[in-house]
Amino acid sequence: MTIQIGRVQSRLELKQILSLQKKNIPKALSIKEIEQEGFLTVTHSLDLLDRMNSRCPHIIAKENDEVIGYALCMHPKFSDEIDILKPMFEEINSVLPPGEKFMVMGQVCIQKEYRKKGVFQKLYKKMQDVLKINYNCIITEVDALNKRSLNAHFAVGFIELKSYNYNGRKWCLLALK
Repeated sequence: MTIQIGRVQSRLELKQILSLQKKNIPKALSIKEIEQEGFLTVTHSLDLLDRMNSRCPHIIAKENDEVIGYALCMHPKFSDEIDILKPMFEEINSVLPPGEKFMVMGQVCIQKEYRKKGVFQKLYKKMQDVLKINYNCIITEVDALNKRSLNAHFAVGFIELKSYNYNGRKWCLLALK
């Protein structure tokens, strides 16, 4: 298995991200899969994904020209683009010092067959390496019910900045410095 970690360079790669995303939202998963494998909360349009990528190219894992994992770069400029993420940006602004330069990791997903093979860690390592020149930290949030994702984020060095409730759900705001 030869997996390359890089940055999105084509519209085809963006479409492959959306295909992988579609397979990992709750309505595409069984309750058992949600509990054991985790799930994605947000779905993106191709247009939004492309605009985000133009600002800061997303990080991807590929094997044989197929995207098998991704970590989306979401610049704070896009804070009003996705309704469910608006409260996250409010919370970020309440805990980070003014002027703090951060990038939001908007979503991470690994194709099921490639999980537990180090791809998650490699995506974040690449993200840290390419962003450290311009940003002080990477911020993300995870649904508190998504234990697999929370544990994976803590394992690569994220710390919890705070947890909060929004729309009947508990969210954990995390940072990687």
